[in-house]
Amino acid sequence: MCSENVVAREIEGELIIVPLTSGIGDLEDDLFTLNETGKAVWRLIDGQKTIKKIARELSSEFEAPPDEIERDLLGLAGELVKRRMLVVVPRT
Repeated sequence: MCSENVVAREIEGELIIVPLTSGIGDLEDDLFTLNETGKAVWRLIDGQKTIKKIARELSSEFEAPPDEIERDLLGLAGELVKRRMLVVVPRT
């Protein structure tokens, strides 16, 4: 799920994630941008869908195998969690 401590805005085709509190994001650069694929992922992250489900949804859009997309998603999600821009939602 997207952290409540960031806000995302699309500016001139780029999705920019801005921390609202200190200690979020990269120490060298407070802004974080996502490419087209990253934007598609960010829009699907809702705290309800699993990485596997998001990968299946994106596989038809990007014409790639779901398992390949899932590996990439895990990398992106891991980086965003490390930067505290995403929070892990426990499965119920």
